[in-house]
Amino acid sequence: MAELANVSVATVSYVLSGRDRPVAAETRQRVLDAARQLGYTPNQAARSLRKRRTQRVCLVLSSLGGVPTDERLATDLHEMADARGYSVITLAVYSEARANAAIDVLRGGIADGALINVVGGHLTQDLLSGLATTGLPMVVLSNEIGLDGCDVVRTPETEACMEAVEHLLAEGRRRIAFLAHRHELYRDPPVGRLLGYLKALDRYGVDQRIITSGADDRVAAYRTATELLRAPDRPDAIFAASDRAAISAIWAARDAGLSVPGDVAIVGVGNIEEGLITNPPLSTVGPLRDDHVDVVRLLFDRLQAKEALPAREIVRTWTLLRRGSS
Repeated sequence: MAELANVSVATVSYVLSGRDRPVAAETRQRVLDAARQLGYTPNQAARSLRKRRTQRVCLVLSSLGGVPTDERLATDLHEMADARGYSVITLAVYSEARANAAIDVLRGGIADGALINVVGGHLTQDLLSGLATTGLPMVVLSNEIGLDGCDVVRTPETEACMEAVEHLLAEGRRRIAFLAHRHELYRDPPVGRLLGYLKALDRYGVDQRIITSGADDRVAAYRTATELLRAPDRPDAIFAASDRAAISAIWAARDAGLSVPGDVAIVGVGNIEEGLITNPPLSTVGPLRDDHVDVVRLLFDRLQAKEALPAREIVRTWTLLRRGSS
């Protein structure tokens, strides 16, 4: 390859290994062209052994597929990983057994760092704290867990959801149903989005609570909303813990012959792009930015730092976006 590119063996090594050595752009391109011509593929296993690095990062989620914010997070992680010569593996944690298995493989060195976005109680603070003590570079998206030795990303979702329900109450709605994620129904005391719903009702002196599951997927949300809206004492508003569920609720209202927001106002959570093209457009709470570049960058900052970084915490702002559905 060096002969074909008319360069030294050392220059070939610098270019193909990605080492930070000055190589002229024209020379670098000759080496890359020669590598393609010869069908050269780097031996990643040998490189990993040499560097004691896997050149992999791990994305840990509650499920695989179907959650728009997870998909955006995964896309941003893959793009930044590609730019830095890393590959991405994904672990799904949807049970206690899966949580323990994920911790075991991360402890075993399957990746050089981890980006963790798991809702529910499967990945406990004890499990994550134990993993953090290994020195694995980690970024955890959580409003509840405080960890030493890793970065934590928080969102003021309780406050934003409280504002959303207060918006409905200010519009005169009093029978407001909450479509919850399943894991939210079993938390005592309540946290997050459910807590925001309850606080808003308390502030306005509204005693009636209509709380049901349905926010985890579109089909469940449609069925739940249909049942609520066809009842004699139907709600005059629905606050859904996900935009997916809120969009399904709009469809359910339409199919029940009801107008939105005339007969029933609907608000979701997440600010996904699909909410802009519903009829009417979906009111929602969530981040204004539809990306997680700042979150992903935290992980690669840790991976590429020459010395251990202190634990950092960032808060991603959420906003109430009033549109046609409320």
